[in-house]
Amino acid sequence: MNIKKALVNTLGTVAIVGAGIFATNVTANADTNVTVKQGDSVWSLANKYDSSVNAIESANSLSNSNLIYVGQTLSVPSSQQATTTTTNNVASQNTTTTANQTSQSTTSQSSQATTNTQTSSNKNASTGVSGSEASAKAWIANKESGGSYSATNGQYVGKYQLSSSYLNGDYSAANQEKVANSYVSSRYGSWSAAQAFWQANGWY
Repeated sequence: MNIKKALVNTLGTVAIVGAGIFATNVTANADTNVTVKQGDSVWSLANKYDSSVNAIESANSLSNSNLIYVGQTLSVPSSQQATTTTTNNVASQNTTTTANQTSQSTTSQSSQATTNTQTSSNKNASTGVSGSEASAKAWIANKESGGSYSATNGQYVGKYQLSSSYLNGDYSAANQEKVANSYVSSRYGSWSAAQAFWQANGWY
């Protein structure tokens, strides 16, 4: 009788100890509910319970970890959960940053392509003249605008500083070349004559 009773007691003790170990393991992986005391902070609680500030903020939906009060109950995640939360937050931030950088790069490349196309279009606009006439025309363009189709000076617009009324609202490179040739032809007869007039008077 005594031997059997001893065995029962021993088995009972083993069972209780085993249950205690099991309970301890479960508790280690679960959140810990903590009542905030005077002098507590999220940082101090994270250190005390082997957690992290980010994990505690996330578990309790804290918009500002500095604003906690005495008597408040906070859920403090285990170190494993804290690591997972931090990793997820970092991964999310990295994904957002990468997406923003890709978007900015695409926008920048698109803008640069548009600029290059416009520049190429302006450079390739036919002057409509050749030889000495082309030289005289280029000379006047350089004096008037530095050769820029986008130059403006009051009512005068573009590479040859023509009146906006002459261009009739069309400031494209092709139209500027066309109107400039027409203007010089009707007024001076040639670009060489227009250059000579400019050299004598400072305008044409």
